[in-house]
Amino acid sequence: MSPTADTRPAHVLPVIILAQFCGTSLWFAGNAVIDGLGRDWGLVAHSVGQVTNAVQLGFIAGTLVFAFLAISDRWSPRKVFFACSLLGGVANVAPVFLPRELVLLLAMRFATGFFLAGIYPVGMKIAASWYREGLGRALGYLVGALVLGTAFPHLLRAMGGGLPWQGVLVGTSLLATGGGLLLLVTLRDGPHLPARSPFNALALPAIFRSADFRASAFGYFGHMWELYAFWAFVPVAIAAHGARWETSHAVSLWSFIVIAAGFIGCVAGGNLSQSLGSARVAAAQLGFSGLCCLLSPLAFSLPPFAFLGFLVAWGIAVVGDSPQFSALNAANAPRAYVGSALTIVNALGFLVTVFSIQLVNHWHQVHGVTWLFFWLLPGPVLGLLAMRRLLRRS
Repeated sequence: MSPTADTRPAHVLPVIILAQFCGTSLWFAGNAVIDGLGRDWGLVAHSVGQVTNAVQLGFIAGTLVFAFLAISDRWSPRKVFFACSLLGGVANVAPVFLPRELVLLLAMRFATGFFLAGIYPVGMKIAASWYREGLGRALGYLVGALVLGTAFPHLLRAMGGGLPWQGVLVGTSLLATGGGLLLLVTLRDGPHLPARSPFNALALPAIFRSADFRASAFGYFGHMWELYAFWAFVPVAIAAHGARWETSHAVSLWSFIVIAAGFIGCVAGGNLSQSLGSARVAAAQLGFSGLCCLLSPLAFSLPPFAFLGFLVAWGIAVVGDSPQFSALNAANAPRAYVGSALTIVNALGFLVTVFSIQLVNHWHQVHGVTWLFFWLLPGPVLGLLAMRRLLRRS
């Protein structure tokens, strides 16, 4: 008998959420320690963009390779999740033991991103194997776990006080491996494990012939233009604002708070989508996020707690629409190419982040921080324009 909410083991969702949190703590571990690591390795000032983009490019490559080889269809998703948690942890901690050369650091961050492709998407597949009904709400918690995992290295750095960058990398690697092991030993594959959907890169023209899918996909691209660039440069913005006001912000702690606040947006958005629909919830959060982009140059003139409050509010909305875009893309993907459509859109979305991160990184080096986030505004604006068709229908 297929499990329902009453017969499904109570620990299923908490275990997947915890494992997802642990695994995705690898994502921004390099960013959280870039100041100390940069001093020890003699890195140049713009390395934060390079380190972030190495992970993004690795994730894109991993997503395509995993889809093309049907890795999580050929083997149990739980085993794939554990293997990638272990290998991602090894790549994450490798800079502690390697010669101090930027190319090796970037290679290890690329490898970390590659194995994250076997954690984040595969974790969602594991959830889908257990949830036929209520998956949208479950995805809200899973993306929320991604948010907390992304933020966690900043908290680890803040709690550690003088904890060296090596300790943060070791801690996040152990956490990721432990999360993968927990999922492996406490869960079995769910009864609704999605059937294999062959990946076909040549299906790109057919996929984007669907007007509804174009609307949700380009809305998602607009969201992605903003999201990771905002997350990557939150510590930079907080540190610069503190220097301008001649006050000492707890940069690591506030970076954690701002990024982790997105958990609220993900969970609340998932619950609201049950009554309002995913399109309306995604559009509302994307619109609020765009307003924050527009106002961000003025925000740097605010006193410290007002500025930090502004960033926290932005952090809630900036990722709260992510589960809803996942739901919209899945619902509107052409039935004959579901696997290919979601893989291609996911890869293109992360490719978009590479360009926005590079733009913001360049602007920061040349012009400073005041207009740093303003250049993320085209993402929400174009995303909302793309979503008009879905909003009319909802």
